[in-house]
Amino acid sequence: MVRRKHFIGKMLMGLLAVAACTSIKAPEPVEGPSPELCAIDSLMWRQPDSALAVLLEYDGNTDGFNGHYAQLLASELLYKNDYEQTNRPELQRAVGYFDSLLLVEDGTDTRRASAKTTAFLDARAHYINGVGYYERDSVVEACGEYLKALEIMENHFEAKELVGHKARFMAYTYNRLGDMFAEQFMMEPSIDCYKKALVYCKIEPTSPQGVSNILSRIGLQYDKLGDKEKMRDYYSQAQEAMPNPENLSYRDLSSGIALSNYQLGYGINQSLEVLKQIVVKAEDESERLTRYLTIGAIFTEEGMYDSAVFYLESVLENEKDLVSQIQAAEYLRIIYDSIGDNEKLHQCLHFLALQKKPESQNKALVSQLEELFKTYMNQKLEQKALQEKKEAVSKAVKTIVPIIVFVCVCIIFTIKRRNKRRMKMELLTHRMEKAALSGRLKQSNREVRELKDQIRQQTKTEPASSFTEEPICRLIMERVNEGQFKSKVDCAIYKQYALDKQHLLDLRVAADRHFNQFTLRLKKVYPELTNIDIDYCCLYLLNLTHSDVSALMQRAYNTVVERDSKMRKIFGSKEPLSIILKDIAQKPSSI
Repeated sequence: MVRRKHFIGKMLMGLLAVAACTSIKAPEPVEGPSPELCAIDSLMWRQPDSALAVLLEYDGNTDGFNGHYAQLLASELLYKNDYEQTNRPELQRAVGYFDSLLLVEDGTDTRRASAKTTAFLDARAHYINGVGYYERDSVVEACGEYLKALEIMENHFEAKELVGHKARFMAYTYNRLGDMFAEQFMMEPSIDCYKKALVYCKIEPTSPQGVSNILSRIGLQYDKLGDKEKMRDYYSQAQEAMPNPENLSYRDLSSGIALSNYQLGYGINQSLEVLKQIVVKAEDESERLTRYLTIGAIFTEEGMYDSAVFYLESVLENEKDLVSQIQAAEYLRIIYDSIGDNEKLHQCLHFLALQKKPESQNKALVSQLEELFKTYMNQKLEQKALQEKKEAVSKAVKTIVPIIVFVCVCIIFTIKRRNKRRMKMELLTHRMEKAALSGRLKQSNREVRELKDQIRQQTKTEPASSFTEEPICRLIMERVNEGQFKSKVDCAIYKQYALDKQHLLDLRVAADRHFNQFTLRLKKVYPELTNIDIDYCCLYLLNLTHSDVSALMQRAYNTVVERDSKMRKIFGSKEPLSIILKDIAQKPSSI
């Protein structure tokens, strides 16, 4: 495949070699696009493989307008056919050429057909140039090119004109931005971009499953944000939009919905029934093990360790995907530690320790990419402020993501103030790069804290002398003391202090160890309590306040207060929960 990429790239470079020497200055007069290239362009949107074959046979003019047009088509077709962008210098000359040509067109009348033709070609040139930057790990430059493409389209076309190929192009561009932000765990900007892409994809679908794919991506970002209800809603919409339900994507969505139902407290039986039905439909071993991992995770959270081990050991022993193996090993480590199987616990720890070596080595390789994205970590507030200032300019501005607000600012300026607009864009880019330094440090601090948490858990050798001396309890109290949580502050602000599933499971194990199977007694005596209620009960054993529980569990303060009231009714007492639960904890076990 590599040789074929190189071969085709050489052919295109030889075919279009004349254009490489063409000046970027727009000639006078400028000729229009040739019918042959227009035909290849039209074919590209429907059959890119056939269009590439036709372009390889192109023997028309490779000078001036059509020379740069041919280079643009070559880059687009290489990308659409999964080949390397081998004509990059020629493409960048084409970008400069179309930029200069568009300035000439704008200086006469932007309503002319030639101006709109040039604008669309210029936007496409910036987009595919951004693809080239991204393939070379120049993420910030790629982002700037995508934003430039959007600016050109929105400056030269009204909303009613963004249909057909133009609507599909807008969907592609917003999708690329959404993917870039998603890779950096910038969920909110990613969601905004995907929603904008969805609007254009509904006008002109990028593929039969285009709408469904975007809906599932939005759902995945809400999953990362911890909003299981919105995740489930978008996954359901994605299933409804999918033309053929008999495929892997549909089953993945069904699996995600079943898991979210369980996480939202709808019970284990219904979710497991759905997941087991999906396992039966698995087309290969890899898919079957993926479902096993989900089922094993649910059994682990429920404390049903015998069932969990059956599924998770299959994943660890047979799955080829290293990420899935590590997830399975993490769950098994918790289980073996809880049931006292020291031999298998040691094997899991040894496996996990081996996997950390390439991860630490790989950090040096990806550090430059992370540095390029540093600006996106702390820009949310700044972009929102800019959006509010320009809100009156156009209703369309309200839908543009914070990272591209300066594009909307550019729209309100006249052509005569273009230079000033470009200066503002450069200033914003500088601010973004400067702001990301602190974002990178914040990310690093969070990673260090998580690593300390893992080390603290892995180095446990014997039970603590008291419940409060347990490592998980000390960890929780450290976060409470560090966070100084307030009731009137949105709990999302404290997301970095949130407890994950492993923390909560460790807390349960500690409570059971020191208080005579505390959680099992609660479930038996008070069956109305949900699994989340049990987690809350363990937290209240540490004398935590509602504000503390709100921040640690990432639940709204009012929700925590309501749950407190509900549990006191179940316990049949008006005493504070911490007192009620300590009384229950001190009672001898009857199990």
